[in-house]
Amino acid sequence: MVENFNKSQQPLVSVITPTYNRPEYLKAALTSAIRQTYRNIEIIVSDNCSPENPLPIVESFQDPRIRFFRNSTNLGMFANTMNAFKKARGKYVASLLDDDMWEEDFLEKLVPPLEAHPNLALAFCDHYIIRGDGTIDDAATEQCSRYYKRASLKEGIYEPFSKLSLVDRSVSTATAAVIRRDVVDWDSIPPEVGGSWDIYLNYLCCRSGLGAYYSPAKLTRYREHEQTDTMLSGGRNCQAKIRKAKADIFCYERFMEDDRLKELQPYFQQQWGHISTTLGIGLMRSQQLKEARSYFWRSLHQKLSLRTVAALMLSFTNPKIAAKF
Repeated sequence: MVENFNKSQQPLVSVITPTYNRPEYLKAALTSAIRQTYRNIEIIVSDNCSPENPLPIVESFQDPRIRFFRNSTNLGMFANTMNAFKKARGKYVASLLDDDMWEEDFLEKLVPPLEAHPNLALAFCDHYIIRGDGTIDDAATEQCSRYYKRASLKEGIYEPFSKLSLVDRSVSTATAAVIRRDVVDWDSIPPEVGGSWDIYLNYLCCRSGLGAYYSPAKLTRYREHEQTDTMLSGGRNCQAKIRKAKADIFCYERFMEDDRLKELQPYFQQQWGHISTTLGIGLMRSQQLKEARSYFWRSLHQKLSLRTVAALMLSFTNPKIAAKF
């Protein structure tokens, strides 16, 4: 889309890689960053006090573009990630999580549109889904592209892109986007967003009033394995589900308060109600029945749902029975 991009005047891109206890995945992620055909980058690795210090892995690359930081204690995923973003010095930032990978031309294809169009907040692309062993899951990749409506999305500039980002969820700032760093006030992101920091980052980019560029090429690889948040929040880990739901609820409440997104309020309210029920179910499974009921009632005040009614009724039964819902 953008021609005659002067490689000798490439702006600095900060690659943000928070990590914790995934040495082999981290090595693969950093390899994909170092192999970028776009060369003017800094790679910020922020280790959240892993049991085994990954410094030897970082040093093995012998690449001066890597800046390594290690927390003396575990700060939690959110604080570690935000601290890494705040250390960025580049004109642009891009998140490369320690279990994901980039194609070699990821930055080369997404930075030029941002340089050519100052009215853009970010550039994003489609991505592959890979298994724990790194192999591409073709069926999951196709399903993901369709679900997030990228499969039918044409290349080009979208302005505004609030619906595209916050309703369709086509934009993945945690996996497959390059962001203009000064669009975001990194100190203003509240800790309550927790594991939903990427959703909130989408929101901040949308409310900037700037646009977004989309490339339909699959330029990154998102790894699904037993430790990923999306897998954990699906029900196999009750506490992870509770944390994720609370973070999502906080985000949607913020979205609903924003008058600039009035046309999207019905969707936000629907999601808020659905997530409130999900949170209640998580609490019920951990036998916190009283707290669970408060979320079921909140959800029912928003919309009548058989799922919510069934969960509410079950919350008045024996805690061990309710925990099986």
